[in-house]
Amino acid sequence: MPPPPSFDPRSGFSPSTRTFHSLRPETPLPPESLPISATEFALSLLRSSFSPLPPHPVLLDAFSSASVSFLSFLSQSSSLATALLSSPFNLAPGSVAFILSPSRLEISLLYLALISIGVVVSPANPASSPSEILHQIGLCKPSIAFSVSSVASKIPSEIPVVLLDSPSFISLLSSKLPNSPLPTIKQSDTAAILYSSGTTGRVKGVVLTHRNLIACIADQHRRRVTRLAEAAAAGDPPPPQTVALFTIPLFHVFGFFMLFRAIALGETTVLMERFEFGAMLRAIEKHKVTFVPAAPPLIVGLVKSPDVSRFDLSSLETLAVGGAPLGRELAEQFVARFPNVELVQGYGLTESCGSASATVGPEESKIYGSAGRICANLEAKIVDPSTGETLGPGQRGELWLRGHIIMKGYVGDGEATSSTLDREGWLKTGDLCYINEDGFLYIVDRLKELIKYKAYQVPPAELERILHTQPGIADAAVIPYPDEEAGEIPMAFVVRQPGAYLTEKEIMDFVAKQVAPYKKIRRVAFVNAIPKSPAGKILRRELVQKALSNPTSKL
Repeated sequence: MPPPPSFDPRSGFSPSTRTFHSLRPETPLPPESLPISATEFALSLLRSSFSPLPPHPVLLDAFSSASVSFLSFLSQSSSLATALLSSPFNLAPGSVAFILSPSRLEISLLYLALISIGVVVSPANPASSPSEILHQIGLCKPSIAFSVSSVASKIPSEIPVVLLDSPSFISLLSSKLPNSPLPTIKQSDTAAILYSSGTTGRVKGVVLTHRNLIACIADQHRRRVTRLAEAAAAGDPPPPQTVALFTIPLFHVFGFFMLFRAIALGETTVLMERFEFGAMLRAIEKHKVTFVPAAPPLIVGLVKSPDVSRFDLSSLETLAVGGAPLGRELAEQFVARFPNVELVQGYGLTESCGSASATVGPEESKIYGSAGRICANLEAKIVDPSTGETLGPGQRGELWLRGHIIMKGYVGDGEATSSTLDREGWLKTGDLCYINEDGFLYIVDRLKELIKYKAYQVPPAELERILHTQPGIADAAVIPYPDEEAGEIPMAFVVRQPGAYLTEKEIMDFVAKQVAPYKKIRRVAFVNAIPKSPAGKILRRELVQKALSNPTSKL
């Protein structure tokens, strides 16, 4: 094997290969030839770190406070795996289970049980329309579906459906079946088919393998071991037990992966069946939550909502932000309001198992606007989208990624797979980015979402960050609006704060003072809410359709 190329220890850039290498310590992974499922790997890390098992709950329901201990969780998931292999289910490795449900305690058990026996998990948003669900089912071709009574009718009648809220399933969880030998699972086998957000095109089914999940879990475990070792070396007490509140649903890649992370690291996970801002604040106070993975809109709420001051949020230690670029101004406002909370910024895609870069530690978290450094065992390129030239530090281009966390492809869509994954395994993210001289990644915007104003490119995310600094604005989104002379102009959808009476001109003037002339907002519409995906991404297509259907009104 040839020696690895030399690279700049500051930026990670190798001039010889034109590739950025991770500056993180390498994470050891099990040999690829070792047969092991993602479930088995996560549980092996749990058992190696905790003997006996942790005394605190592994799962908590934010609304009912129902809980599951680690001991019960392992026993129930093992019994469920045995039941799913047996009659009347008779599931086999490689078959697909479609899951349509909000985040519930039973979903966590179901994920682990299915993946442990080699069944492919394919969860979808329960708010999806029947036509969207039909499209997803057409992609994953399930042999069985798991759902709840409130949304099960959306699933086509020819697919057998198991109701998670039925007495028979609930009794199945409490039954103690003898453990059956688990099927042999290869790391290259498919573990899950997750659905992309569909914000820039029709939903695709992203194929993730056990190896993908194992690589992500292993990296998170290495970080925990490092933190414990650093605390011990400094003579400090070990970090307090993590209690994580999931505001992101389990069918989303970030929620899906974070569940396996929490189990492997022995953390308590607080689940919300539906997200409500006030309920989140109550859950943080009631359950002494220390960690919240979140999207930028949640940060906006924490910064601007007057309700925050009514709750004791002193237990909160860390917020991990991803899903969209977080602006410096918003980050600074958050830190000013929550000076003792570390704001971890990161970046990932469904196609990269929800992970690609992150800030690590308090010092890196102060580099506002950055998505952190490339994760361990990962390579990156910055590629000029017009010429295909690979670029160096500080230069903007499309981000390409390669490593163990990169998807296998899109299910049933060879054309999309070949246009996104090249023959050398590089994933073309579609994101306009740059990596600076210190190896920190900065997300400018989605290439497909750039506004083409005359000969210029205007990133909507940049204008949205500016709009969020206006005290009278509760939320905002920017889209391209067709213009005969310019091609496209930036148009803002704005949600005003209660009691604020900002005008269209005031908003346009506010932005114009802070940007080059070609980036100015040239049209404004006031709305009650900005449509977003469950992960907090702005659904720009919906706003574009709204704007085009009301071309002369103020919407």
